[in-house]
Formats: sequence, C-alpha cells, structure tokens
Amino acid sequence: MTSPTVDTQQQVDQFRAQFSRVRDELGRMIVGQGEIIESTLVAFFAAGHVLLEGVPGLGKTMLVRTLADAVNLKFSRVQFTPDLMPSDIIGTNIINEDEHGKKSFQFQPGPVFANILLADEINRATPKTQSALLEAMQEKHVTVAGTTHRVEEPFMVLATQNPLEMEGTYPLPEAQLDRFLFKLKVTYPTADDLHTILDRTTQTGSPQINKVIGGDEVRAMRATVRDVPMTREVQAHAIGLVLGTHPENAEASPLARRFVRYGASPRGVQALILAAKIYALVDGRYHVSRADINRAALPALRHRLILNFEGEAEGMTSEAVLEEILKVL
Repeated sequence: MTSPTVDTQQQVDQFRAQFSRVRDELGRMIVGQGEIIESTLVAFFAAGHVLLEGVPGLGKTMLVRTLADAVNLKFSRVQFTPDLMPSDIIGTNIINEDEHGKKSFQFQPGPVFANILLADEINRATPKTQSALLEAMQEKHVTVAGTTHRVEEPFMVLATQNPLEMEGTYPLPEAQLDRFLFKLKVTYPTADDLHTILDRTTQTGSPQINKVIGGDEVRAMRATVRDVPMTREVQAHAIGLVLGTHPENAEASPLARRFVRYGASPRGVQALILAAKIYALVDGRYHVSRADINRAALPALRHRLILNFEGEAEGMTSEAVLEEILKVL
C-alpha cells in the first residue's frame, strides 16, 4: 500500500487531534462511559444516527447535550409519548395574518430542525409518530403539505430506549432500526465511577463544557472520512461478515443458520466501512484494516439481525451470532 502524501498525513493528524479534543471534552462531563462516548463520536463523524439503549439515569441525555455543546451545534430534545403527533416533531403550517388583514400559511418548524436531535424514549410513541423521523433521518428533509423543507447539516438523531419497562411501548420496526448506524448499550457505572459522579453532582461546582470545534470543522471531518481508501480485500472482509449473518448464505455460521431469520442489510456494510475508516483515522492511519472492520461489527450490526422463533425461545442474542462469525472469518 502506498504511503500517504504530506497533505494527506496532515489531514489524518488534524482529524485525530480534533476527534481527541471532542472525546476528551465529553469525558470531562460523562463518567465511566469511554466506549459509548467514542462510538457516539464515530457515528457522528460518519454522518450516522445512534440508538442508545439503557435503563434511566445512566447519562444518555447528558451525553447528547454535552456533544452538542462541545461541537457548538443546535440541540433539540423531544420526549416521545403515546399522544405525540408527527407535527409535534417535524412542524406544521399555521395561518399568519399581516397588517393588511391578508392571511397566508407559514411553516412553523418543529424540533427536528436542529443539528443534534435527542429522541428520548422513542419506543413510547406510536408507529405513526416514529415514522415521522424516517424521512428526516434518511433524506435529510421533511415534507409538510407537499412542500419539502431541508434540515440543516450536520444533522444527527440520537434516540434512547429503556430495555426493561416495555409495557405500553411500540418496538421500533426493522425499517427504522436499519436507519441507525450504531446501536449502543449503555452499561451501569462501576463503584469508582459512582464516587466520581457523586463528587461532581452533589457538591458545589461542576465541569463547564468548552466549544472545541464548530459546524465547519465537523463538515470537513466528515469529508475526510469519505476520502480514506480501502483495499478490495478489506472490503470483501466486511461483505463476508454481513453475508455470514444470512442463514440462507453458504458462508453463514452455524448459529446464524439455526437462530437467525433475516440477516443484516446493505446498510450494515456501509456502516461497517464508514466506522472502520474513522477508527483508522483515530489510530493515525490512512488505510483501513480488517481489525477496524471487526471493531465496528457489534455496534453496527447487532440491531440489524432478526432472530427466528427458536432463537428468541432459546435466549439467543445477535451479539453471540456476530461473535461466532468474527471467530471464523
């Protein structure tokens, strides 16, 4: 593989430095969630969306708000409830009357018109309201009364859901799950982390978040990610990993053949490759390795596998299927 040019190496170094500044800034506020912070940033700079799963009180909302502050972007939050309507998210037309008494429709933007949108407890809203996010997440615009309104770039949706209290919830359909680049599972903090959290939240004073980069830098970093080259061999490794989740495929693992109903979609391969490029840049490299692909496998694919009835009855998890595939590839 050819060595990167001087200008290219400068891009890599700049990306790595800016990524580290944002990651360190979030680490000053969020305690004991280093892997979640890094994975969230990977999805952010890959121009993807994140589904955060965890019990209440683990700092998911704080993470999203802190990210918006650190990159100096507009933040918006929606608390999803069963009575939430699509217009509460994307906006609606209202009647406006001028000083001459002339009436006209004026678009009133909803909270989706932000750079970073927190969809809190997304599985508590009805499917009709959940689907209101689909167009914005995929197409980066919404349509109201036949008129298209674009959301401002950079744009990212971070949705949260509680894995325990499922009564009265509406599980996300596969089409919407597939639009999230990563699904991250937020774990409970350790005893040492809890000491630090209590020191910060029950005493006088708290860390103040600095704005370390802005929207222009974010857009430039996202462009840098797309420029990172990848060999055919590494790309084939990513494809093989995804095809290994399909039970009807000849390369499928034994667990996939037995417990998986549907494997990961082509968006899964795209997520693997984009995330792997960022892992390479953060490591100071201008090429992607198989290890970068493997590192992205669980967060990028765990929500794209649909288990069959036997898999659910046996308590099988998508993570176990993916770990088996990674061992044999």
